[in-house]
Amino acid sequence: MRILDFYIGKTLLRHILVTIVVLVGLFAFVSFIDELGDLDRGRYGILQVMQYVLLKIPKTLYEVFPMAALIGSILGLSTLAKTSELIVMRASGVSIQRIIVSVLKVGLILALLSMLIGEVVAPYTEDRAIEVKANSIQNSASARNNTGIWLRDDNTYVNIDDVLPDLTLLKVKIFEFDSQNFLRWLVTAEQGEYREGRWLLRGLSRTNINEQSSLADAIDAAYWSTAIDPDILRIYQVKPEQLTIFQLQEYIAHLASNKQDTASYELEFWSKMFTPLATLVMLILAVPFVFKEARSGNLGRSLFAGIMVGLGFFILNQAFSYFVTIFSIPPLLGAIIPTAVVFVMSVFMIRRIV
Repeated sequence: MRILDFYIGKTLLRHILVTIVVLVGLFAFVSFIDELGDLDRGRYGILQVMQYVLLKIPKTLYEVFPMAALIGSILGLSTLAKTSELIVMRASGVSIQRIIVSVLKVGLILALLSMLIGEVVAPYTEDRAIEVKANSIQNSASARNNTGIWLRDDNTYVNIDDVLPDLTLLKVKIFEFDSQNFLRWLVTAEQGEYREGRWLLRGLSRTNINEQSSLADAIDAAYWSTAIDPDILRIYQVKPEQLTIFQLQEYIAHLASNKQDTASYELEFWSKMFTPLATLVMLILAVPFVFKEARSGNLGRSLFAGIMVGLGFFILNQAFSYFVTIFSIPPLLGAIIPTAVVFVMSVFMIRRIV
């Protein structure tokens, strides 16, 4: 049976890999066309666009993994059916359940690979993509790091601990230097918000530094005169897909403590938890699709139906991010419904062919 597992696994993985290349290439091309709308903003040229799109590929791969698993598995099993190898397996006493076990072993490998991409590779490359775009669009911007976001506005350097989803700034530090590069002002603020085209800082502490002494005072609120555009800070907002499962847990608590909406982050948390399961379910679904159509000799229809189901799952997964917000659906329910629908479909179809 190890030979059977190896042979089925090799066939499926080959076709799944081809499917991944095609799907990721298609989505990358669409992303490239979309980014051309920002072309020539600052230093954001064609090379930066290509770099940005390439760095976004791991995130795209993670998102299309379940769909690629279904389509690639149908292609692989259809190949075995066309060459009558599935018929030989069944005639040799191999049950459909045993073939499903072989497929599931491939699914476990893919599920682990999916987790690796989603938890390690994609968050890192997503950060780098944002850094490339932000630094290219506005020369004053620098990367987000462990000390927050650093920005430059002429002779002023700004450090922001975090940018919340509603563009509220937390723990702002402003360092203003003179023409001789001596620090003249140090301003700290508990938070800032964008109002009527200007930044309003609250909970300020200001220190004026000169050659002989320094003077400090505190005020409740003041407008901040700066050329820093809110659009550049939107790029640096922490997005759910940038975070790992553990980081999402921490950030959800962070947002809740600041009275921010956490629904989209909770949905991403549960989606990441269920993505490996979705990959397994998609592989199971491929088996009844192929066996059902192999009996009628219409394998082309199984491929078309599989592609439609895969696209439907992808669209439904994306749509629930809006449904959760609009209809106040619990994020856990929003994350599990697409996978649950496909699982029920798989069980129903398997029972009809066994």
